[in-house]
Amino acid sequence: MVKEQDWLFFENEAYARGYKYVCGVDEAGRGPLAGPVFAAAVILPRNCVIDGVNDSKKLTEKKREQLYSKIKEQSLAYCVASASVDEIEEINILNATFLAMTRAVSGLQVKADFALVDGNKLPSLEIDAKAVVKGDALSESIAAASILAKVERDHFMLNLANEYPNYAFEKHKGYGTKLHIEMIKKYGASNVHRKTFLKKILNKD
Repeated sequence: MVKEQDWLFFENEAYARGYKYVCGVDEAGRGPLAGPVFAAAVILPRNCVIDGVNDSKKLTEKKREQLYSKIKEQSLAYCVASASVDEIEEINILNATFLAMTRAVSGLQVKADFALVDGNKLPSLEIDAKAVVKGDALSESIAAASILAKVERDHFMLNLANEYPNYAFEKHKGYGTKLHIEMIKKYGASNVHRKTFLKKILNKD
């Protein structure tokens, strides 16, 4: 378990180097078979630790929703952006993820001068940045971004579930569950499926 005081280590390191507005950046939806990939950028006030914030994958859906509201209320600025299924298909999922991250950072109403990005690679940003492996479990800002991206993507997939009822998106949010794969085999791929992700599934029969 990460101690509370460690949550701001990377943020404080950046502030000590003279940066004024540090944003955390994370994505949601790299792995699913359907739907866009989302990314969020969040600038929290200095020394801000929001109780309960942790890697969004470890939280219940109810807890994520509660924290989603808290993060938006307490942040200095936040932006959630996405890259479409067409963009994922055209430039691949890694580059589409970077595109969503770049859009999120660019969309901040308060301009960040440093970014902490979850992962081991960096998108092309106009500001200085640091990649933090497992950052969503180490940095308050990245963890907050992780929650915003995940919740916004879940909301998007719930809306898609109404448009494409055959695929039960409300249950799996587009991830490759047994149910989802069965529905794809039964009904074929929809316009919101990532065709390059489905080659192995659709070629098995």
